[in-house]
Amino acid sequence: MDAEEHAEWIERGRLLFAGPVDFERGVPSMQHLPDATLPEVAFAGRSNVGKSSLINAITGRNKLARASTEPGRTRELNFFRVGDRLRLVDMPGYGYAKAGKSEIDRWTALIRDYLRGRPTLHRVILLIDARHGLKPHDKEVMDALDTAAVIYQIVLTKADKIKPTELAETLESVRAAIIKRPAAHPEIIATSSETGQGIDILRAEIAALA
Repeated sequence: MDAEEHAEWIERGRLLFAGPVDFERGVPSMQHLPDATLPEVAFAGRSNVGKSSLINAITGRNKLARASTEPGRTRELNFFRVGDRLRLVDMPGYGYAKAGKSEIDRWTALIRDYLRGRPTLHRVILLIDARHGLKPHDKEVMDALDTAAVIYQIVLTKADKIKPTELAETLESVRAAIIKRPAAHPEIIATSSETGQGIDILRAEIAALA
């Protein structure tokens, strides 16, 4: 797109999140899901990847999603309604949680059932810590998304915590890892919740799905 089209694209993202954004409900099981009436964009990632901070940055609300120093605190699917246009879904983090095996198994089943059976799920935003790149747990999730035929887009978090050369290396390695994956969106976005890097791009990507 040319400069004017790009500016309009960015502006649509800004306008979407300039309107009302509210916590709708926490969902502990599939029967509590809201009606499938709006497009949904879900956020997934390892515990402590910065998921809540990124959701707050995108929406411009400092305390909309609860950021915690305790990994694995999110134990439900948390739904946020963006006016009458869209829902954002904060999924439980994976890879670590201070919970019993039965509780972790319950979360895992909930996530699996949601990913497989939600007709209004338009995309999963898969968050990867820019400092560490793809880890085995991330690749397992990517395998599951490929199998479920759910489109996912890689978004790097905490991009401000490493040097530009290191960020470029991480981007290249992730790009090489997803090139042959059938459900992976080709565009990778590097973000920082602290500096705002990439937030306008991510907003625009989400707005295009609304």
